[in-house]
Amino acid sequence: MTGPAYLLRDRDAVLHSQHNYTLRFKELPDYEKPRERLLELGPAYLSMAELVAIVWGTGSPKEDVLAMARRTVKEYGDKALGNEFSAQRLSEALDISVTKAAQLVASFELGRRFAVKQPGRLAQVRNARQAYQYLKDMGQSHKEQLRGLYLNSRYQVIYDEVISVGSLTANIVHPREVFQPAVEHSAIAVLVAHNHPSGRLEPTASDIDITKQLVAAGQLLGIDLLDHLIITAKRYVSVMEETEESINDD
Repeated sequence: MTGPAYLLRDRDAVLHSQHNYTLRFKELPDYEKPRERLLELGPAYLSMAELVAIVWGTGSPKEDVLAMARRTVKEYGDKALGNEFSAQRLSEALDISVTKAAQLVASFELGRRFAVKQPGRLAQVRNARQAYQYLKDMGQSHKEQLRGLYLNSRYQVIYDEVISVGSLTANIVHPREVFQPAVEHSAIAVLVAHNHPSGRLEPTASDIDITKQLVAAGQLLGIDLLDHLIITAKRYVSVMEETEESINDD
């Protein structure tokens, strides 16, 4: 299911096992609490959820901090969480306070600013299979989300963004939201993907309509839409390959 390689046109322009009863945070022995584990073992030994719990410090009246952190990572996904820039969107999607959402956005931004970027180490996406390998964590999310990968002329991912969260329709997903990051980051191609928590792979009428709109918008802007993937827990499909004739007819 690798599919054909993408072709750019020349242009001038971590969760613990589930048991019948889960200990609440206050009931955990000290050696299992995230902060104590970090002090003893170092940050490399902590899960994403444990690190998030340390950033937050406290939970909410409805959830203890570790339960909230585990839910956040499970519902949004590690990679999507690290590439989210909107605290408001994160707050609404996960039903957490804007303050806690802002703390996460700020933490990941600090990481990005201190990261040493090596040009030769950027991920390459030349076909649907490689795109799926990069984005497959989306399949574990219980919320539908639309992701955008923004590529340079070497098919390297130079930017990755969660464009929207929630059920996708052609009326909600506007081409501006998809292509604005491409303009800002000087990308010459875009690949979008969204997940179907139901496990269904077949493109819906809305999936096809969205793809048609994005193809047309990309042609006007001189930015290729390379593909639109649907991702489930274990599989993927290319909307553009499945509906190529219908899309090209327009």
